[in-house]
Amino acid sequence: MTDFITFDDGQGTFGPLTDLRPPSRLRTGAVLTEQRQGRRLGGQAVGLWTTPELAGVLSEQSDIPVNELPAGDSWVCVNGRWSGLDELSVPACGTAIIDESSQAVLMAHLKSGDARAFCEQGDLPSTIERIAVPAKMYSAPWDILDHLEAALADDIASCGVPPMTGDQMHVHGDHPVLLHPDAVVLPGVVADTTAGPVVVHEGATIRSNASLCGPCVIGPGSIVMDGSLIKSRTSIGPQCRVGGEVGGSILQGYSNKAHEGHLGDSILGRWVNLGAGTTNSNLLNTYTEVLVRLTPDSRMARTGRVFMGSIIGDHVKTAIGTRLMTGTTLGTGCMVASSTPPSTTLPAFTWLTDTGASQYRSDKFLDVARTVMARRSIELGAAEAAELQRLCDAAQARRTG
Repeated sequence: MTDFITFDDGQGTFGPLTDLRPPSRLRTGAVLTEQRQGRRLGGQAVGLWTTPELAGVLSEQSDIPVNELPAGDSWVCVNGRWSGLDELSVPACGTAIIDESSQAVLMAHLKSGDARAFCEQGDLPSTIERIAVPAKMYSAPWDILDHLEAALADDIASCGVPPMTGDQMHVHGDHPVLLHPDAVVLPGVVADTTAGPVVVHEGATIRSNASLCGPCVIGPGSIVMDGSLIKSRTSIGPQCRVGGEVGGSILQGYSNKAHEGHLGDSILGRWVNLGAGTTNSNLLNTYTEVLVRLTPDSRMARTGRVFMGSIIGDHVKTAIGTRLMTGTTLGTGCMVASSTPPSTTLPAFTWLTDTGASQYRSDKFLDVARTVMARRSIELGAAEAAELQRLCDAAQARRTG
């Protein structure tokens, strides 16, 4: 067993998805990246090094040290952007594994003092042996989507959910349906396992006449609404409400898309609510590569993808009938209630209606966030509220600046 410290090297650009979490805590398949790394290395993260802004939030949410090293003579430090999909061995102490393409440190086994200095400053001691290997690293949201099918296959193989033993679903295909005994499946559900397994976790409910196309994963406590179409390469995190058509997408958890409308090739943060009929485009009419701007002050980035939907930050809300154009990014805390599509890059905490865009008042936003979270019996922590306030203040300064 190899326990490890996860570090954030600050080299990835994930837009609003990492406003409230480091890359290692993103759901990049059926599980968080950190969990897949632990499974690959045969251990678990016992420490986390992140930015000062996120340290309080992570300390509030974790039972492992944040920006502190546990006691020990040496530590394996693992880059939170490593997908965990490569078959790598833990290097000997005094050795680092480098990603061949980006030259980023993927993993380093260091004496305790060197490990602390590396996590704080990002520089390896000159005496460390470096081994370059090709590796699957995440540097942007589209990298997550590029590796989603492989991540789902890897995660599903180790999910621990038993095969379905009854006839709860009509099954077409040779891959299995994995159904937790405490999941609920109503009549008329169809599972198409031609392209991969279907997994339904503990406490999830699949309502009547829904269709599930593998590979897909329905997380603990989530509900798939009547008549829904869940297409392949979809990961729905815990405690979500999902309806309509969803495909090639990841919902981090605690988010709602409970009504009709299309969501494709997208990544949603937590506590998102997409109003009835909200629909996104994931393909340009020219069938050309989608370019994405993740923040209003960044450049357009090449995604290398023809199919690319939306990147939606935590606590975003859309009104009924909202249309999202191809490659749209909605910043953390946005409220979209316009009859025309929003800009393809909407700044954080934007309140958008047909009368124009303004700043979402932080006191009103936090009241709504507390109300929404209480509906799932979760309390907004003081550190997370403070970080949301900081992000809101920063958005206001940019808006007026």
